[in-house]
This record gives sequence, C-alpha cells and structure tokens, in this order.
Amino acid sequence: MRWPNWTAETDFTLAGLSIDHGMQSFLFLIFLLLYLMSLGGNLTIIATLWMDRQLHTPMYFFLGNLSFLDICYSSVTVPKMLVDLLGGSTEISHRGCMTQLYFYVSCCSTECLLLSIMGFDRYVAICNPMHYTTIMNKRTCLQLVTGLWLIGFTSAIIHTTFIARLPYCGSHRIHHFFCDIPPMLKLACSDTFLNEILILTVGGFLGVGSFLLTLVSYAHIISAILKIHTKGGKSKAFSTCTSHLVVVTLFFGSISFMYMRPTSSYSLDQDQLVSVIYAVVTPALNPIIYTLRNKEVKASLKKTISSTLILK
Repeated sequence: MRWPNWTAETDFTLAGLSIDHGMQSFLFLIFLLLYLMSLGGNLTIIATLWMDRQLHTPMYFFLGNLSFLDICYSSVTVPKMLVDLLGGSTEISHRGCMTQLYFYVSCCSTECLLLSIMGFDRYVAICNPMHYTTIMNKRTCLQLVTGLWLIGFTSAIIHTTFIARLPYCGSHRIHHFFCDIPPMLKLACSDTFLNEILILTVGGFLGVGSFLLTLVSYAHIISAILKIHTKGGKSKAFSTCTSHLVVVTLFFGSISFMYMRPTSSYSLDQDQLVSVIYAVVTPALNPIIYTLRNKEVKASLKKTISSTLILK
C-alpha cells in the first residue's frame, strides 16, 4: 500500500473549541494550567521513581511509563490547541494533520495496553505474591513494555494510512481541536465503511481486549482481597488498586464513548467534550490520583523535596 502524496493536499482548518474571543482567553488559561500540571506532575513522578531505588519495582516501572506516555499524549494535541486559542493560525497542513493523528492514536493505543498490563501486575502481586518476583522479573517487564509500545505504534500506522487515503473534496474545516479519526471521517467525501470496520476491529481488539483483561484481573483481585481476614491487609491491598481503577474508568469510559459506535451517531460537541477529558484532563489528573493514593510515592516525594532543600 503506497503512502499518498501529501504535498498535493489542501491544508485543513481546525475549528477549535470556541469562536467567542472572551471564552478563548479563559479556555487558554485553563488548558495551559492543565498542561503545565501534566508536565510538572508526570516529570516529578518520573524523577522521583528514578532517584528512589526502593521504588525500582515492576509496579512503579509501569507507573513511570504511564507518566512518560501522558506527557507525550498531551503534548501531541495541547500545544497546537493553545496556539489556536491565542488567536494564532488555525490551519494545519495535511502532512501535519496526519502526523498528529499518527502519534495521537499511537499514544492512545499504547495507554490502553499499558493500563491492562498494570492491572495484570496488581493481579500477580495480590493473588500470587510468592511468585511475583519470578513472574514479573526485570526481563519480563522490559519485554511487556517494548511489546505494547510496538503494538501501539503499529496499529496507528494502519489507521493513519487509511485516513490519509480518503479524499477531502469539500470543506477542509475539521470540527475539532485536533486531527482525530471521527471528525476526519465526517469530513471525507467518500465511503468510510472500511475505516469504521478498522476502528471496530483493530481499535476494538486493543481497547476492548485491554479492558476485558483489566476486568478479569480485578475480578480475581477483589476475590482474593475479600478472603483476607485482617482489616489492615484488606485496606493495604485495596489502596494499591484504587488509583489504577480510577484512571482505568476515566480512560476506557471516554475512549469507548468516542470510538466504539458508528459514525452516524457522532455528535461533534459531545465528542469535543469527551476528547478534552481523556486528552487534556486525564494526563493532568493521573499524577495527582497516584500520588494522593500512594503512601510510598508520597513518602519518596517528601524525602526528595527535603533533600533538595537541604542541599540548597
């Protein structure tokens, strides 16, 4: 399959979130704050996990990957959106649009898989604690992370290739704040049935498969926790899973709403709101969710901050 000649394509225009100039200034401040929270929070978690050797465990290895992925995830869409909200150029070239789409879908697919692996890690830790270090050894963790990144970026090639081949002979105004699959399909002037099938098969396999794996893992986890007789043991087991469950609910809930339905049922306004949740809000909230619910990370953060202040 040949990649299309992008240089001959007309540029697209991003409609953005609001046409009211007063509202655009307000939204710019809100999303800038969220983006800075995402960058600051996730970089802090990565630095903390890197500096504290006690946190060099599989669970925190995956958390570090999630933080890095959230930085990439939000950086694909938010900077361009901030420029648009400031009154900058809302145009994006065909090549730029396809590039943004590719990296966005890559990050989205990879996060689906990573969240399911994190759920499996908790399953092994709680349900098979005696064999945890054997099953989730360093080599296995590296292989799992490498595999899910490769799968995520490979699946994005499929979606981006078929989107790039669609003709856009009418309006080139994308009713969204970034290049995403649903608004691109709405814009196409040819049959998009094959693209919808790809979303439901490739996307469904990754998204639904990852979600089902997570559900199965937590079904076993909850069953194992309920068998713990001590109240302290139950509380400790639940505390290691609560944060992940919140993130999984936010992410998979919004992703399912966006992609697991036919094009005819797309609502541009609703889709934009949902996209803001999983592309902007969730990456900013993840560090807060994991930090507030994790005593080890909080203790390590306090130790790191105290050490920094003493050095100064």
